[in-house]
Amino acid sequence: MAKEVLYLKIANIIEEQIFSETLKIGDKLPSIRALQKLYDVRLNTIKQAFLELESKSLIESRPKSGFYISKTSNRKLAIPSMNKLKLSEKQVAPEDLITKVFDTLKDKSISRFSLGVPDESLLPIAKLNKGLLKAARNWAESGTSYEPVQGNANLRRNVAKWSFILDGKLAEDDFVITSGAMNAIYNCLMAVAKRGDTIAIESPVYFGIIQVAQTLGLNIIELPTHPVTGIDLEALKKVIHKIDVCCFVTNFSNPLGSLMPDESKIELVKMLTHHNIPLIEDDLYGNLFFGRSRPKPCKYYDEAGIVMWCGSVSKTLAPGYRVGWVVPGKFKDQIIREKLVQTICQPSLYQEVVADFLEHGRYDHHLRNFRNTLYTNSLHFQRTIEDHFPENTKISQPQGGSFLWLEVDKSIDTAVLFDTAVKQKIGFAPGRIFTQHDQYNNCMRLNFAVEWNEKTEFDLKRLGQLIKNTI
Repeated sequence: MAKEVLYLKIANIIEEQIFSETLKIGDKLPSIRALQKLYDVRLNTIKQAFLELESKSLIESRPKSGFYISKTSNRKLAIPSMNKLKLSEKQVAPEDLITKVFDTLKDKSISRFSLGVPDESLLPIAKLNKGLLKAARNWAESGTSYEPVQGNANLRRNVAKWSFILDGKLAEDDFVITSGAMNAIYNCLMAVAKRGDTIAIESPVYFGIIQVAQTLGLNIIELPTHPVTGIDLEALKKVIHKIDVCCFVTNFSNPLGSLMPDESKIELVKMLTHHNIPLIEDDLYGNLFFGRSRPKPCKYYDEAGIVMWCGSVSKTLAPGYRVGWVVPGKFKDQIIREKLVQTICQPSLYQEVVADFLEHGRYDHHLRNFRNTLYTNSLHFQRTIEDHFPENTKISQPQGGSFLWLEVDKSIDTAVLFDTAVKQKIGFAPGRIFTQHDQYNNCMRLNFAVEWNEKTEFDLKRLGQLIKNTI
């Protein structure tokens, strides 16, 4: 029997035991070696089976303890539908709706389920402020001078050291510092694409990527994206001859929270390398994993230098610092030229503060606490939605990141519901803003990177009641 089929068969056996409640929530699974002997297979086959179960949030690992049946394994609600490839539909930009969502920033009494940034209560603000004072005292000219165009050397060195997921493949000279991840993506597109080129993106996708592509005069193809496993590679193969550049979030995408399996990443990189198509990889959420370890980016499998790996601390540490980076591969010279034209450099002090956080372990410590909070919050949100939203609600099952994607009854237009909810001081991001087409009108994104308290729970319940009242 083929190895791939065998690991799926083992995963399906365990999955059936979970759904029949032969294995109950909190039960410990036999060890990997015990199952290897039981099924008389290789260790890697069992590991693949466990990864498959983890991808469905059916099991979870506990450090130095083993694997257990996950609390999310008895989900009551289905996952959202996967869209179809659309090539000829008329494109309509939801700019006014995006503006309305951002306008809720002005009113702090509105529940911030709509925003794509962590609540300040989850960030180490006091430590960051101390870091700023330290940098201002110690930095030459108090940070008022220009930095090299490539970025602060101390920050690049520490980001390179910290990027252990790439097994030491990166050095400080491989990095270019940018004003956040979106600025990195913009620089990448300016370097490798020209007006009239075609870009392939996920769907649904963060609206900022659509806006940048449209601003640069690019044609956009939205690829069907599975809520759990990400981009449909078969759909990409069908249109590969039309594509000039790709931009994907392979780890915990925004808004779906999908995670592309390693084998799919390998296949994607091989495919794009063969066709000499650059990949802009937005790995903004890769560090917000709920499982045992950080997932590898596509950059890990890139041997030809076609992957431009983008990251930042905007979703994890300091949104307002606007500190990001890109590892541009073979496009490094073009990226630096674009940056020189646009921004020259970023503020010195903020780069030094982030470098200091990385160098002395404070960032790792913060991330551990932050990930635990996000995972706990995701469970709180899912349970509350299951109990207080309509029974036909569909909800994503992210394995990391900070978003839930909901699909509600088809009779509901979430853009209209948004106006009603905001009047009651509840915010969310309507699904229509995550596409250029007329779709996802009955969907919404919720941000769970907030403080979970009685008000948060109450507002989430009220949102569920609003949806019930609208049906």
